[in-house]
Amino acid sequence: MTSEGFDEFVVSRSARLLRTAFLLTQDWALAEDLLQASMVKAWSAWRRIEGDPEPYVRRVMVNTNTSWWRRRWRAEVPTEQLPESATDPYAGHDEREQLWQALRRLPARQRAVIVLRYFEELSEAEIADAMGCTVGTVKSQASKALAKLRLDENLTREGVLR
Repeated sequence: MTSEGFDEFVVSRSARLLRTAFLLTQDWALAEDLLQASMVKAWSAWRRIEGDPEPYVRRVMVNTNTSWWRRRWRAEVPTEQLPESATDPYAGHDEREQLWQALRRLPARQRAVIVLRYFEELSEAEIADAMGCTVGTVKSQASKALAKLRLDENLTREGVLR
């Protein structure tokens, strides 16, 4: 196997792809794992990738994250602090944290569409390519995600979404 161009790609695009991975996972350690797993898959397919490899790697990241999300055990979620019933759980959180929490509550596909569209500034066609679906599906998932975010009382109560 030849690594022609792969090393250069990794050096030049890893920071941007790591940001995308973080936006998908909301966890730096998971984001690093996701990027590494995606790069391993890209390496094995490197000779077959035509044109710009970033959309291919982005699609691998979305698919891998979705697979991980589906397999994740959800029975217990450890927290640093126990919630106190007498205090507002959102007191002291800034708008960005509230938005991240709302994004975490979205299903994986809807979160991926929002991240790729509004944080990575990809077109609907680029998102469809990255997710392996049609432009119509991207539009539908974006519409559903935005509707859920607009109905999220934590965002509207605090004025995050205006």
